[in-house]
Amino acid sequence: MDTFADRGRVDRAPFAGRNRELDRLDALSRGQHGGAGPAAVDVTGEPGIGKTRLLAEFAVRAGRRGATVLRGRADATTPDTTPFQPFVDAFADLDHRDRATAPDLAGVAELVERGGPVRRVAGAVERIAAPGLVLVLDDLHAADPASVALVDHLLRHPPKAPVLLVLARRERQTPPALASVLARADDTGALARLTLAPLTPEDCAGGLGTGLPPGAAREIHAASRGNPLYYRALALTRTRREQAPGTGPVAALLDELAPLRPAERAAVEAVAVLGDRATPELLAAVTRDGPGAAAGAPGHVTSSCPTGPEAVGQALREPVRRDLVRAGPDDRVLALRHPALAELLLGALDPWRRRELHRRAAAALAGAGAPVTERAPHLVRAATAWDPATAAELAEAAERIAAADPARAADWLCVVLDLLPDAPAHHATRRELTLRRARALGSAGRVAESRDLLHHLIDGGHGAEEGPEEAELRTSAVLLCAFMERHLGRYPEADALLRRELERTPGPRPDLRTWLVVEWGCRALFAARYPEVRPVVVENLDEARRRRDEAGTAEVLTLAALGEAYEGETGAARAHAAEAAALTDAFTDGRLAGHAESLVRLGWSEVFLERYGTAERHTTRGIAMARRAGRPFALSQLLLCSAYVHLLTGRVGTALDRAEESLAVARTLGGAELIGFSRAIRATVLLHARPLGDPEAPADAEEAAATVGTAEGWWATQARCMLAHALPLDQDPHRVREVLVRAGGDRNLSRLQPSLRPGYLEVLTGAALASGDLPEAERVARRALAEAEPLGLPVQRGAAHRAWGRVLAARGEPAAAARAFTEAARDSTRSGAVLREAQSLLLAAPQLQASGEGSQAAALWRRGRRLAAEGGARMLVDVADRTRPAPPRGDGTGGRLAVLTPREREISALVAEGLTNQAMADRLCLSPRTVESHVARVYRKTGVETRAALASLVVRDGTVAGQSLRG
Repeated sequence: MDTFADRGRVDRAPFAGRNRELDRLDALSRGQHGGAGPAAVDVTGEPGIGKTRLLAEFAVRAGRRGATVLRGRADATTPDTTPFQPFVDAFADLDHRDRATAPDLAGVAELVERGGPVRRVAGAVERIAAPGLVLVLDDLHAADPASVALVDHLLRHPPKAPVLLVLARRERQTPPALASVLARADDTGALARLTLAPLTPEDCAGGLGTGLPPGAAREIHAASRGNPLYYRALALTRTRREQAPGTGPVAALLDELAPLRPAERAAVEAVAVLGDRATPELLAAVTRDGPGAAAGAPGHVTSSCPTGPEAVGQALREPVRRDLVRAGPDDRVLALRHPALAELLLGALDPWRRRELHRRAAAALAGAGAPVTERAPHLVRAATAWDPATAAELAEAAERIAAADPARAADWLCVVLDLLPDAPAHHATRRELTLRRARALGSAGRVAESRDLLHHLIDGGHGAEEGPEEAELRTSAVLLCAFMERHLGRYPEADALLRRELERTPGPRPDLRTWLVVEWGCRALFAARYPEVRPVVVENLDEARRRRDEAGTAEVLTLAALGEAYEGETGAARAHAAEAAALTDAFTDGRLAGHAESLVRLGWSEVFLERYGTAERHTTRGIAMARRAGRPFALSQLLLCSAYVHLLTGRVGTALDRAEESLAVARTLGGAELIGFSRAIRATVLLHARPLGDPEAPADAEEAAATVGTAEGWWATQARCMLAHALPLDQDPHRVREVLVRAGGDRNLSRLQPSLRPGYLEVLTGAALASGDLPEAERVARRALAEAEPLGLPVQRGAAHRAWGRVLAARGEPAAAARAFTEAARDSTRSGAVLREAQSLLLAAPQLQASGEGSQAAALWRRGRRLAAEGGARMLVDVADRTRPAPPRGDGTGGRLAVLTPREREISALVAEGLTNQAMADRLCLSPRTVESHVARVYRKTGVETRAALASLVVRDGTVAGQSLRG
């Protein structure tokens, strides 16, 4: 019996993310045919969520099992005088042959078609024979009263015959009579509920067959809210506009508007165009005919349009009843049932009708006193010709929204520029708007577009003929373009632009010259060539001070502080940073918003000078300011700086959060070096946040180094150094050394930042020791000590002491090694570097234990582990657990095995040899149970939990195996 009219459609239409619901329907169907389970299933969900598609798949699956499946659909357009309409529709699938071979079904069909009494129809259903019937009724919210009464009877008196009702409906459109019927059946257990939830992004991207790129798929999933019908419709309209709106899912959605009268449709269109400002008053203004109405245009509504709030309310009654329009949470604003419906509806209108609606919406919002940022989206869509007033409003809106949404600001300015006449009278306006658009594009992460626009702007100047205003605009364009070139890692190009502007005659204004020098210095700093610009920086600092230009002075001071800190001139760097901090702290947030990059330089200067408290204070303020002012480049770097401070000061969880956010911002901005450096910082934090030996941090560090490629700037070099830090020393020390030497230029790491070099020399020392080259390790450690001393930086001095302590430990001098590690811990404490303090203490504890200072070793170990645990440094906690000193013995003998009895030591040695309990019992002439007891006591005394751990303890006799602690 063919009970499904379009079997092929089930195979063609996408079916995604509903396997669990399909399995449940299967289970309920099998249970009902087995004489158990509810009599009906109630499938609910938002329009478009996939109820019909799920029932179609279920119908085919049930039919393949041998059940008779009939499908009907309630039709709201059918007059209420037609009783049992969805049942009649279902039984229409029975042809004359089917009725002849299945008289039980034919009897039910005849009764519903004649509109027989409910009891007689129910009685006929009771007589249905095996293999049974699955009756699928879709859109039941539109069912006639007789159908509701029949469903009610079948649920109150479930038939003993193998019959399962599967009902699908829209919750919000369900009339009270039907809702009460289903609620009572649910209470009695005669009804099973199945509510369809939105699909996940993975289900939509993988199962709906749209073939979208990952980014577009995520955007469309967010816009569709996981609704498969809206997802498919949006994918179609956004990627293949030539097929919309009369194709597939778009047509299915727009078909719901077909029964509406002109006034009702006009009201729905007004709701769509006004969005979240669809109040009755504004709706009346948009739907009212005005002098600008496109009379006679296709799709335009004239005399039938509502003309006031009351008339609008009347026109919206039917759309509300059909659940096309819903009231907002506060009942003041109306909205379409799904946000995507507005996009689809407006996209299907004729262009002139759409522009007219937006023009009216802009006028209505202006009349209501709405801000220009709310009017701008409508002005953009309504504008077709140059209008100075519209252009001024769009420019103002772009200025206001640039901080929060620079991409939209750039788009609005693009519309103005496209409409701006290409005439000499408008050249100055065009150049100014182009500069503003380039700035917005850069903030939106479209750096290459911004750079190209700026090059066009710079090349479009008039040379010697340009006046002061044009010259100032050109200098601003050069500054912004050099910044973009630097962000893209194009340091020579940035240098050439800035040099040419600085050498121009007549030169730029003094304050603009200061900004040019600062950007030129930043270019040199990021290219690791600060000494080349130091004299010019000093000269401009003096000039800014003479002019009493506080903002310019602070800009130059932060550049000088960072440059000198980078080069290891810590005395000069401290003086510059202190003066810059005093000026910066006096600025208001509004004034500081224009100097976000200066705050970045100040924060990193203070990090390099190991003033972590002031660095945290300035980065915290800068992050809040950068968020408000829309400074994404500064935000990304301030977050990185903050992450590094939180890591060193023992707040690993917060550090990871900041690093993750910084990387997310960097990805929107692009730029290989920024993304690579952000990945590297995240990998460094992740190394400490994850368990010892976790592979994710080294993998992330490898990806960071690959991201920067062959770049040689400061960010790229640091990314490679952090890769060396993340690689496990015990697995490939030669790779660690190779990475560091490549980044540092030679075996002394001469090319690396002097103020951080001792820390990297510590890693290089560890690599030499792990590869068995003690003389090289000693040479590198001595160099670290020599370079750290003149810096006057406690954390770097501590790194040098740790490097020397490792050498002493390898030479078999545990007491001297313990002193070096303890000194490193004291250095770290002075700077508040909690993570480095914990690391140093955990290195000192085993050396003290080996030198016979068991009590002191235990005290240092406890403090080191506590600091690591409180700071969320899981890697250091794991190292601590592997190096736990044994309880001290009365005779002064150290080691965790020292607490064992002679027999227990003998048992431990045999475990290390790999003997089983039975083999040990045979060798020692003991019973296996006795050996088992000895092993248990050894576990308890030494703190190990497995035979492998005990064997490792015996072999190393209290020393640490595996990855060593590193800087």
